[in-house]
Amino acid sequence: MPPHHTGEIKPPIEEAIIHCTFFTYDVVLVGGRMPRFCWIVVVLVLASAALSSGDDGTEVNRGAREDTPSRSEYFSWINNTNEGATEAQTLVNLEFFRWLYEEFGMRLDIYAFDAGAIDGKRFYGKVGSERFQEQFPNGFEPMVRFAKTMGTRLGVWGGPDGFGDGPEEERARTEQMVRLCRDLDFALFKFDAVCGPLRPEKEDAFIHMMTECRRHSPDLILLNHRLGLDKAQDQATTFLWEGRETYVDVFSTNRVTAPHHRADALSRGLVPELKRLTEDHGVCLSSSLDHWDDDLVLQAFNRALILAPQIYGNPWLLRDDEYPKLARIFNLYRKYREILVDGIVLPEEQFGPAAVSRGDSATRLITLRNLGWTPVVYEVPLDSTIGLEPGAVVHARRFHPTERILGDFSFGDVVPIEVPPFRSLLLLASTQGCDEPGVAGKDFDVIGSVADKPATIRVYDSPVRPPAERLLATMQSIEVPEDAEAIYEATVFAADNNALEVRSLQRSGETAIPQVDAARKAFFSQETFLNRGIWDRNLFDGDSTTGFWPSRKYGIDQRVRGGCFRLDLGEIVEGGSIVLETPDEYSLQPLLIDEASWVEISTDLRSWRRVRYMAGTEMTIDLNGPARYLRFQTTADRFNEIKGWFDGRPLDRSKWRASNLFAHPSKMEAAAAWHARVRVDRTFPGAKIAIAIDGEHGVEGAYAAARVGERYIGAPDRASAYPSNTWEYVNARRESGYTYFIPITEDLVGIDIDVFVLGFESQHTDIEPVVWLAADPVPAQGRTLDLE
Repeated sequence: MPPHHTGEIKPPIEEAIIHCTFFTYDVVLVGGRMPRFCWIVVVLVLASAALSSGDDGTEVNRGAREDTPSRSEYFSWINNTNEGATEAQTLVNLEFFRWLYEEFGMRLDIYAFDAGAIDGKRFYGKVGSERFQEQFPNGFEPMVRFAKTMGTRLGVWGGPDGFGDGPEEERARTEQMVRLCRDLDFALFKFDAVCGPLRPEKEDAFIHMMTECRRHSPDLILLNHRLGLDKAQDQATTFLWEGRETYVDVFSTNRVTAPHHRADALSRGLVPELKRLTEDHGVCLSSSLDHWDDDLVLQAFNRALILAPQIYGNPWLLRDDEYPKLARIFNLYRKYREILVDGIVLPEEQFGPAAVSRGDSATRLITLRNLGWTPVVYEVPLDSTIGLEPGAVVHARRFHPTERILGDFSFGDVVPIEVPPFRSLLLLASTQGCDEPGVAGKDFDVIGSVADKPATIRVYDSPVRPPAERLLATMQSIEVPEDAEAIYEATVFAADNNALEVRSLQRSGETAIPQVDAARKAFFSQETFLNRGIWDRNLFDGDSTTGFWPSRKYGIDQRVRGGCFRLDLGEIVEGGSIVLETPDEYSLQPLLIDEASWVEISTDLRSWRRVRYMAGTEMTIDLNGPARYLRFQTTADRFNEIKGWFDGRPLDRSKWRASNLFAHPSKMEAAAAWHARVRVDRTFPGAKIAIAIDGEHGVEGAYAAARVGERYIGAPDRASAYPSNTWEYVNARRESGYTYFIPITEDLVGIDIDVFVLGFESQHTDIEPVVWLAADPVPAQGRTLDLE
């Protein structure tokens, strides 16, 4: 196990440099979003130093310096929200990370509690309080001991104040935070303005507290999340770059069309002057998971900030086959982190946007990216351009997206490197060779490479993905088709309004890993998640204490034009009845008991019939014939259970689905339409039709779907994401750049597919939809080899 403290304290640099950075950003609070405005941020730092001079000329330890190697971190935001973590859930999470450590050798330096462990939104808490003891009946000690078994230390979220109004309260707050370092060896404090500001008269108390904490934990990192510090600024290790959080499709969402949800994350540039004492908020592993690895490669190897790799949320929602890749990125970064502290920005005209080469004179790790729909080839010279000094032989190897030994070259040779559409790429060039396992002449992935065990790799005999996204058609403007309503309904019935984490779970499928399964169950079964009513499954679980209803989190109604409750029975039933239960008369609103209301019923999304039912806390709908799709223009505000009966027997509910945020078609009159007829000659794992709508279409102002003969095929996924009853905060709302995705199943191969886009805002019809053949990353077929 490595030494406990990794941050080396070095002598100060005498000359102070003043950096003045002007930028515009959204200040994002957990409780809301402040208006966009311009800030002038003046950061006084000693260049590349952990030790800076205070107002009195004394040296200030900031916990790290510009050349301190990065520390890997996980923090628990979105695993819990402002209610805070618990001992039980945290131990389950730590068991997951210990499995990664034991199975793949993946080291996590810091595990940090986010909001609610001690402090919370707009309040300061106390260790030992009744609230704290309910969450952590044995204090932090059990987690500290557990984490230590894998070389991990803890951190905590909080606010910068909490010093009260008198000397006793100030001493108590100081002692509480110092004890975390003195007795429990905490490695990180994340102080956030969400909790509250630091009062000017308490800056001296804050400085004293941090000085005492660092007497015991000299490498204590202090993350400054939007704090208005004055003379206490020197205590902060980092500031939050662009004031920006990265919850995908909430705070980070696509601004352009793309074949996946993380184009915005991949388009983030570079911090000013590659300053490493900055925080980019890490990589969200909770929502819209596809291409998380491209995101993490850039966060770690491209920006290489003091916290890297840095992840948060629910990494246990990844697919089982993705954990080796997660560990591989962490392990490669740890292997090279000593030299990754130095980087140079490569010329954009030669290497593309925000390309960086990091390393020393003998070994460079280069990150490239492609933010377009077609492959890009970069000509990479193996010379001083990328930071190499002359050597007899330069070994080149690709580490990502898949690994490949490119070969040994002469110094100065130029190597063509192809980057797939909307991907990142990690390239090694070294005059010292590479001792990582691999197979020549093939793409491969390292599955496991742990000391004292044979290395395991997966070798691919054929391409992992199709060669590239391919343009299928440019869509043409047409008259609004007669069946526009059915086209719209196809997609809103194919989609859902579940929490983004539920979508991630369904994307990844079941797990065979006990530690992953336990962490998933701990997350989805927590009382807070159940009580928010954000998963339609709760309507069909036989538990009347759970339910599903439109979220109005933070006072924001997420329904589109008033919303509409829809129920899909999964297949046509020949009749019977549907029973909807609501917990009380208040939840029945806007309906009242014993009022008559209507439901519309269809078997094909085109022909609808109306059936009347009586409102009440238990409402019975006689289907009066075949049915699959039900939609309610006006219905109860919330349901807690839905059942079905036919000939006295309960209907099978295993395929039932519900949504409650999409607009009723009566409020979605199409103003324009576009069409293309396409044909695909084959399918493959992850294949999909991507309908990219370039231009401004308005918020929820354009929808896409397909028709094959008389059958309508909706798009179950869209980037930016469909409205959801979000677990934390609310979905981002974009006025342009939607991309709709329709999976290509075997029955769609070799036949004509009519693709439609409907525009619902007459002032936003100047758009250019195109149709692409694309693919989601899925497990690739290959041979697994053990290398002795």
